[in-house]
Amino acid sequence: MSRANWGSKLGFILATAGSAVGLGAIWKFPYMAGKNGGGAFVAIYLACVFTVGIGMLLAEMAIGRAAQKSATTAYRDLKGGLWPWAGRLSVLCSFVILSFYSVVGGWTFAYLYQSITGAAITSNVTELSNIFSQFIANPSLAILYTSLFLGVTMLVVLGGVQKGIERWSKVLMPLLFGLLILLIGRSLTLPGAMAGVSYFLTPDFSQVNASMILDAMGLALFSLSVGLGLLIAYGSYVAPDTNLGKTSVWITVLATLACLLAGLLVLPAVFAFHVDPSAGPGLTFITMPAIFAQMPMGQWFAVAFFLLLIFAALTSSVSILEPLVAFLMDEFHFERKTATWTAGFSVWLLSIPAALSFGVLKDVLLFGKNPFDLMDYVSSNIMLPAGGLLSALFVGWAIWPRITRDLQLEGSARILPAFRVICAWVSPVLIGAIWWHSL
Repeated sequence: MSRANWGSKLGFILATAGSAVGLGAIWKFPYMAGKNGGGAFVAIYLACVFTVGIGMLLAEMAIGRAAQKSATTAYRDLKGGLWPWAGRLSVLCSFVILSFYSVVGGWTFAYLYQSITGAAITSNVTELSNIFSQFIANPSLAILYTSLFLGVTMLVVLGGVQKGIERWSKVLMPLLFGLLILLIGRSLTLPGAMAGVSYFLTPDFSQVNASMILDAMGLALFSLSVGLGLLIAYGSYVAPDTNLGKTSVWITVLATLACLLAGLLVLPAVFAFHVDPSAGPGLTFITMPAIFAQMPMGQWFAVAFFLLLIFAALTSSVSILEPLVAFLMDEFHFERKTATWTAGFSVWLLSIPAALSFGVLKDVLLFGKNPFDLMDYVSSNIMLPAGGLLSALFVGWAIWPRITRDLQLEGSARILPAFRVICAWVSPVLIGAIWWHSL
């Protein structure tokens, strides 16, 4: 079976950046920044992204291109030994993340429907909070919308690399950025919005602690899709003449820009409507309808926003499902159709407890967390850094001569010294120190 390839370099960049620009940026980044005190968290996040994050991103894409296989098979073909377990960890991480991510993706479908009917278009934040709380606590609706989102994700992945993932990304990513900028213009003109801008951009380093740094590192890796095996799978579809050094910079800049724009969209509105910035995962679904209620033709903007948020969420979800599908295709020689249905159904089973975490299972706690929060914490703060760390060590030590040759051939020889330091030393020491202090 011949290996699929991206149709263009632009398609590869947009698809890879799209894996993070969806809910990773618009949903998760604002509430994580709000929870961790704003500016100081943003500064630490940026430091993590442009050192360890970009280094790990490049490392994983380089592994995929070198092996032309997904994570587990790539580790086995390039080195063997115990290294395939690093690939299996990344597959497991993708599995867990997509299970709770599909729940949030389902929320976007629900809010699209409520925007069309006008049911959730009001500036009354208390009412919006109640609408959101009642919706996520409804077990039948939670499972219905989660299933709908996951089903659409599977349909895209069934289309393959060029006709499914790449085609969607080329159209939807520019549209999302354009609408984000338009809505930021309205958010910043709300009374009291500048307090939110100050909170978001002014760092107070007295608030910094080990937990904040761990959250920043986890979010940096989440927002760049590092540690999932996703970048290894996407890298395996890259043509040999693609300059991964330059490509990794473009992907990092686009993903980070989306996060910062989302923060400028949501947090000023949070302060304008006196919402607690640490309100958690529902922050976007409470503040955005309040913004739309204050805008001329606000209902139309709401429909467009949640429709594009669905598309952005799908660019992420299809990229998270793809490593699971690629794993089944490479390891067990499944056809794409069989692999997609097998992986999708397995994810759906685990998504059920996540979907019920705010209703019938809200009091079912493990380590003080409901199933949704536990999946989020374990995957973002433990599995993602571990997966990224192992890929960095693999490149920095196990297969460095091979990576050196590949990057020299593509014209990226200048970055080799810094890249080696990040992979071999900085990433292991930083992640190890954060974990040790946290424990």
